[in-house]
Parts: sequence; C-alpha cells; structure tokens
Amino acid sequence: MDVILPVLDERDAIPWVLGRIPPGYHPILVDNGSSDGSADVAAACGARVIHEGRRGFGAACFAGLTAATAPVVCFLDCDASLDPRDLPVVVEPITTGAADLALGARQPASGALPPHVRIANRYLAHQVQRNCGARVSDIGPMRAARREALIALDIADRRSGWPLEMVLRAGHAGWRIVERTVPYRPRIGNSKVTGTVRGTVQAIRDMRAQLRASP
Repeated sequence: MDVILPVLDERDAIPWVLGRIPPGYHPILVDNGSSDGSADVAAACGARVIHEGRRGFGAACFAGLTAATAPVVCFLDCDASLDPRDLPVVVEPITTGAADLALGARQPASGALPPHVRIANRYLAHQVQRNCGARVSDIGPMRAARREALIALDIADRRSGWPLEMVLRAGHAGWRIVERTVPYRPRIGNSKVTGTVRGTVQAIRDMRAQLRASP
C-alpha cells in the first residue's frame, strides 16, 4: 500500500508520523511549498518525497495519487492527529473486497476538534447523504481506495474541497462506502484550514461549491 501524506510546514510532526507507518505501507510525502524544511526531514526519515508547486490540499493529494503505484492507496494528514498504525483498520475493507472507499471516522480526544469543526462535519455528513445517499458521519482525512478506480473518479478540486468531492463522486458512482472508527488527537502545530480565518472561509467556499456542483 502507498500512503499519501500532503504536507505544508509539518517538520515537527513528520518523524512521529513516519516512525509509525506499518510494515508493508510505503509513505509518499507531498511537499506543498513548505518553508520549514519539511521535505528534508521526511527524506532523512526515509520517505519518498515529491514536490507539488501548486498550493492546495487537493493539488497535493492529486500529485501523490498520480505518483503512487500500489493497487491500494491511503491518504493521511501528516500533523500527528491520526496514528498511521490505525491504517490497517481502514484498509481492510478495501483489500477484502467489502468496500470501494473506506473512511476513518474520527473519535476526537478532548480538545482535538474545535466546536465549529464538529458542527461543520455533522452538516457535511448530512448533506452527503441527501446528495448521493452515502451514510457517513465524518469527512475525515484518513481514507483508502483502489488507485485506478480513484483516478477514474476524475476528482477536479485542487483545494479544500478534494475530500468532499471524493465522497460525493464515489457515492454517485455507486461505490460501497464504509467507515471505521479511528482515534483523533490534538495535532502538532496550527491547522492551515481551520486554524485561520482565511483557511476556514476558503474551505467553506470550496465545499459549498462541491455541493452545488454535485448532481
């Protein structure tokens, strides 16, 4: 399995994350313009590092997806909020053929998810079910699917709407979507999305655009 790790200034979390990648899982760290030496830290830890100059979470995820070669790919934030040792729990429905897309449903520790993020998550989950029928509780960053099928979904967003568009397109394509519960911890460093007003506003715009565009 290939593990795609989009990164923007995460040098303090990278050693912890890469040190917990399970055997048989190969990290592909996508540096999205870091200024803190994240790419050098990742390379020193043994990760394959690629660079994506176009800023945006979706741009980094897409670059990692196109660089991956394994039949099954995983996505994971590289901020130490999610433990890579939980990846096999999420991957198992894919490798056994029980599902086409598996999402890690975050069970947050105290203080790990701000109230506005929890509210937004519930709203998005409700909208996803209304839009494409997929029953999900969390649009979380830990997920797994088969690489070729995921490429064929032709996800177009290159910013914050990427995770939501993936679920919407999968739902409309008739994919079997399942969730597996995973612990969620306070991240290392500040979020580039929910940690800033600009990031939060942009994420809202991107996700609203996905909901409007989805049939």
